Amino acid sequence: MQSIHRLILSLAILTLARGQAIAAESAPASTTATSSSGTELFELRIYTAAPGKLEALNKRFREHTLKLFEKHGIRSVAYWTAIDDKHQDRLFYIVAYPDKESRERMLVNGIAKDPEFLKAVASRRGWEADNRH
Repeated sequence: MQSIHRLILSLAILTLARGQAIAAESAPASTTATSSSGTELFELRIYTAAPGKLEALNKRFREHTLKLFEKHGIRSVAYWTAIDDKHQDRLFYIVAYPDKESRERMLVNGIAKDPEFLKAVASRRGWEADNRH
């Protein structure tokens, strides 16, 4: 539990240091925390949906992405959307990997090459998200 508190504190410090509600780098923010099972890597990811397409993005996550994360051993930690007008088109989420090396294996060499994932990406006309934030 202390690891989660440290992660939340790290995200809060990042938010305060930036003076805004999110980190706006193109690369996802990540941090490590020690848990009872060892060291985990937590990654904050942010998708910005095209205007009016946030619900389609949420649907894609519900129907495809979450299952693919589970299939490849990527642990979903939290998902949320903003309540302020400026960021209402964004989906924020945190995923966890057992360690930094597992991230490469599970994400880059796993889900990113999964035929089911590639099919879902090819049919993304319904959400048209920009994940550079």
